[in-house]
Amino acid sequence: MSVRLDRSDHDLLLRLMELPTAGPLETGPEGPEPRLYEAQDLYARAAAGLGFRTVHLAPASPGDLDRPDVPLPVRDAARDAPGFLECQPSAVLRLGPEAPAERTVMFNVHLDTVAGLPPVGFDGTVFRGRGAVDAKGPAVALLAGVRAARKRRPALGRDVAVLVQAVAGEEGGAMGVLGTRPLVERGHTGRLNVFCEPTRTRFLTRSTASMTARISVRGADAVDDRPHTGHNASVLLGFLAQHLGRSLDAHAATGAVCVAGLHTGRLHNRVYGTGDLLLNLSYGRAEAGPALEEAVERAFDQGLEAFTADFTGTALFDRTAADARGLARLEWLKRGLPVLDDRDPWGRALLRRAGIAPWPDGETPFTCDALWMAHAAGACTVVLGPGHLADNHAHAEGEYVRADQLDGFADAVARLLTVCTDDMMGRP
Repeated sequence: MSVRLDRSDHDLLLRLMELPTAGPLETGPEGPEPRLYEAQDLYARAAAGLGFRTVHLAPASPGDLDRPDVPLPVRDAARDAPGFLECQPSAVLRLGPEAPAERTVMFNVHLDTVAGLPPVGFDGTVFRGRGAVDAKGPAVALLAGVRAARKRRPALGRDVAVLVQAVAGEEGGAMGVLGTRPLVERGHTGRLNVFCEPTRTRFLTRSTASMTARISVRGADAVDDRPHTGHNASVLLGFLAQHLGRSLDAHAATGAVCVAGLHTGRLHNRVYGTGDLLLNLSYGRAEAGPALEEAVERAFDQGLEAFTADFTGTALFDRTAADARGLARLEWLKRGLPVLDDRDPWGRALLRRAGIAPWPDGETPFTCDALWMAHAAGACTVVLGPGHLADNHAHAEGEYVRADQLDGFADAVARLLTVCTDDMMGRP
């Protein structure tokens, strides 16, 4: 590879990883305020050395969240948590003129992370720290790629523009509604749009969407000496978890089905009458979303029916069985999101000419902010980045990225921008 990150790039990544930028949805209402403004400023100053200027730096407006497809936790936090939006700004950086979309390439990177701030370090080979691969490392490598491409093609930044969306609100289940979507809807996009997420530097033209359901039980507690007098949320939710897992297993072929978040209480000497069960479900086709909703609601109803049949007349759970339908409630916290399935032949040909391989057909895609480009007319959108979500421990302990993975992505960006500049300027 011909492009390598230099010492200043390494220092920038280390400084970005040292800044805690997990948003309130990750850290909770009592968590520290994310230092996203500092991260945005640090990144923008580094980009300014390449000729970028900041054309937008602000949080989303309350009106951006007053929509039915905004996840319920986001709406609740925006309403109840002081400063929720104000501490999560997003930036748009522009290199070059106010060119039309036909001569603009957009890159999207997110500077927020999941919660946790493990030790930050670089041993000369591996960067470790929150955001190393998801997605502060890719954000820094992107700038190195732009720097190399400008040396190859002076028209880049003069006749062809580059936009960088450096956003908040990608993690924590926000689904980009307070970061990426407002920027997309305000027209900060290009003919080619690249979302920098770990793909092993293969271009992915699809992004799944996900929906989240919560099953809640609100009943009466009881002491352990008289457990039959209360409603046993642990047994009811546990039964429903198993029933839903079996019923929804067939849908795992078209997306991810995650039955999780079962909680009633921590003590052994009481019956908990209140608890919650969460389900997170992804889908890769627009028509699969409503079908999956219907399947969940049907399985929930059948699960309650089966629980009542199994536990009516038992010594411990007769009261829970009799009241189950009145106790349990299914609520959708998130649904109705679009999916990306880009089929633009121009973009695919361009990426192949740049020497970038496609994502294998048999490998499952994932959910990211690229879904908000699903309905953008005349635009090609791909997901592209270094490393791998699982292999590089994104969202987990020990997150890392190798320096050569970042170099490889920077080199791919430089090749892509070189080919794209030639194409947009009408050169063979």
